[in-house]
Amino acid sequence: MNSVANLNVVHESEAQRQHARVKLPGRLRYSNAQRERIDARLQDVSAGGFSFTSENATHKVGDFHRGQLQFQLDSLVLGLDIEFQVTSVQPEHNRVGCQFHGLGARETAALRHLISAHLAGELVNVGEVLHILQRDNFTKARKNGSGSGMGVFGRLRAVTFSGAIFLIGLAAFGYIGKSIYGLYFVTHAQSAQISLPALQVTMPREGSVQSLAQPDGMIEKGAPIATFTTSMLEMLKGHLGDDQLEPSQIEALFAREMQGTLTSPCNCKIARQLVADGQFASKGDVIFELVPQDGVATVSASFPYRHLEQARPGTPVTFKVAGEEQSRRGEIVSSSLHDGGLSSDIRVVIKPQDTLPASLAGQPVDVVIDRGPSLSWLVDRAVAAGR
Repeated sequence: MNSVANLNVVHESEAQRQHARVKLPGRLRYSNAQRERIDARLQDVSAGGFSFTSENATHKVGDFHRGQLQFQLDSLVLGLDIEFQVTSVQPEHNRVGCQFHGLGARETAALRHLISAHLAGELVNVGEVLHILQRDNFTKARKNGSGSGMGVFGRLRAVTFSGAIFLIGLAAFGYIGKSIYGLYFVTHAQSAQISLPALQVTMPREGSVQSLAQPDGMIEKGAPIATFTTSMLEMLKGHLGDDQLEPSQIEALFAREMQGTLTSPCNCKIARQLVADGQFASKGDVIFELVPQDGVATVSASFPYRHLEQARPGTPVTFKVAGEEQSRRGEIVSSSLHDGGLSSDIRVVIKPQDTLPASLAGQPVDVVIDRGPSLSWLVDRAVAAGR
């Protein structure tokens, strides 16, 4: 066998035509360099070019023209605007060969459809051509290279964008999950405050009051907290006989005044002053409400009646005192209706896990009952199952 390569062999793909050439009936109309209108008959046409009959010998190879190919479809004429260049001139056959330049996508699609239908022996109608012109007949060109068309910055931008979308989706999912959890497993109190057992200081006689302590001030046991002014007649009432209650004596006793002092019964904080300075008060009226400093503070909270089952005694709660960052824990020890009314909300008393300072008395509190699953809940369930 001869192992010497034959260099004269030409591969078939190098010699064969790239486009099928068919004889389609049609006309070519264009203007030459002398601005003469040329109307010639097509000899054949392909997707890459065409030839036409011309008896004019003025055509030269390389001439560039703009014109229109016209094909008869039913009763209409299909015109394709084209740009072409003369590639061959055969005067003996009156034939001029041309090549398309810059043929548009729609013109290419329509021309290929006409050629394919002619080769298949099918009739072409106007509807088919309009459908071909309306649809997208071409795909995007493939990217060159090994399949990675993005550089370092392009990849970084894509990764950053994907990460941002992932974080936004994760945040939205977390927000929705938290909202659903709060809707089904969390109960908030309508209102709550820190409470201490209060002592009341009452008016011993009728008269006016003048406070000696600052509002919300701290008072030691036995310290004066206010003075009261009353008439001598009020002081001696019940100690005078009928012979001493003459009008002149009553007027004299009424004109004379005496002062007294109200003292603190404990080391307390003034919670409220119920009678303003200089105001008249009757005997037995409450002047001050005091909170003992050695008292045990609890949390009083109000829940809607529909949450009776959730706010039952023994239920653990978490609460946050106004002005504090950390939450505290406690347990509901009792529940009752406000003022004993059947239409009232539920009032509960919460015992804190850690002792609360007496100085927090009266501070508003946010109380939350969380019935959802937690680590302690899982531990309790496991212990209960082990028993």
